[in-house]
Amino acid sequence: MQTLIKNGTIINEGQMAEGSVLIKDDIIERIIPKGEDLPDVSKVIDAKGSYIIPGVIDDQVHFREPGLTHKADIYTESRAAVAGGITSFMEMPNTNPQTTTIEALNQKFDIASRNSLTNYSFYLGATNNNLREITKVDPLNVCGIKVFMGSSTGNMLVDQPEALANIFREAPTIITTHCEDEATIRQNTKLFKEKYGEEMPFRYHPQIRNAEACYKSSSKAVELAEKNNARLHILHLSTEKELSLFNSNIPLEEKRITAEVCVHHLWFSEADYDKYGSRIKWNPAVKSEKDRNSLREALKNNLLDVVATDHAPHTLEEKSNPYFKAPSGGPLVEHSLIAMMEMANKGIFSKEMVVEKMCHAPAKLFQVEKRGFIREGYFADLVLLSPNDSMVVTDESVHYKCQWSPFSGTKFSHKVTHTFVNGHLAYSNGTFDESKTGNSLRFNR
Repeated sequence: MQTLIKNGTIINEGQMAEGSVLIKDDIIERIIPKGEDLPDVSKVIDAKGSYIIPGVIDDQVHFREPGLTHKADIYTESRAAVAGGITSFMEMPNTNPQTTTIEALNQKFDIASRNSLTNYSFYLGATNNNLREITKVDPLNVCGIKVFMGSSTGNMLVDQPEALANIFREAPTIITTHCEDEATIRQNTKLFKEKYGEEMPFRYHPQIRNAEACYKSSSKAVELAEKNNARLHILHLSTEKELSLFNSNIPLEEKRITAEVCVHHLWFSEADYDKYGSRIKWNPAVKSEKDRNSLREALKNNLLDVVATDHAPHTLEEKSNPYFKAPSGGPLVEHSLIAMMEMANKGIFSKEMVVEKMCHAPAKLFQVEKRGFIREGYFADLVLLSPNDSMVVTDESVHYKCQWSPFSGTKFSHKVTHTFVNGHLAYSNGTFDESKTGNSLRFNR
């Protein structure tokens, strides 16, 4: 089976050039520069006027299965991801039951093998007392260990110093952390609840989950990683203050401590709370414009290494509660790529940098096998983007199970038209081909 994507503009490895890509079965067989003869194959897609990029690898999503499937599930959210140009995801452990045992982890892989339209991997969640399970993790198959060093549900808050030390010393693969100091948040919550009551405006969310709470926890994680020579990846950075913890002078492949930023922290600021309310209530919180602009600069300067979504759906009914009862998190996988390209259109980033941070860097950081780049011999995870095909997001148009988006009402200039997963055209101009599922990611570790 051969497919030729011809006459597109390939954005890959820091360059933008016209060319064509030949797919054979699930592999990129040839990259053909403009001017060279094209092979005669039966299936041809004319990409003239469009960008051809590697499939996005999202290193942080919450697809809610098992146990929370009234909000989302692996099938629905992987479907939305494909529509957004995401071809691989790494999913978080705070499901029900929580993914804190190898048995629960294997059950998720089994569900995904049947239902995910994209490639997949899953984190094992750490607790104060599951070190034995952590040490059983296969680094070749499992993306990482997730440690909640901030507010979480059930017993997933890891706050015992001995447990943290053991995890950072003995984890067999990369440790990813949610960093917010629980004591600081509890104290701030008490003060604001006393002052404003249950109907507190959402604009105070970044004052409860403030920069100090983030920095106190992030700096502790960095200290633990340095002491134990652990491989640490801090998720969803949200403050300027935390940027001092990272180093931009080391090639990504050599870094022992890395950092992620999410699309919503690059797009929104605290000035947006009065308009969007609970729709932009995330943990960590969207903070000041100064924080947002510093995160943008840090991404360009390589203090921050990857861009992800922290896709975390809730129903609109749940999100419609007053501040203290409204859950944090929102759906993003369908629009993260085009939101980043919109910022590139505005001159905030280059398009080459968007591809670097959403496709290449996650592959390098997690050592994903043969994905994240347009290279001959790599898996054919490819996305076609039309740069002049504007679209307005509405709640009715999204593919999320929760049926809403924080970007509702936003006009984007780019549109994902085609998404290939392992050479299979899974999405084409609004139509899905669900005849094939994605593959479990493998890691070169």
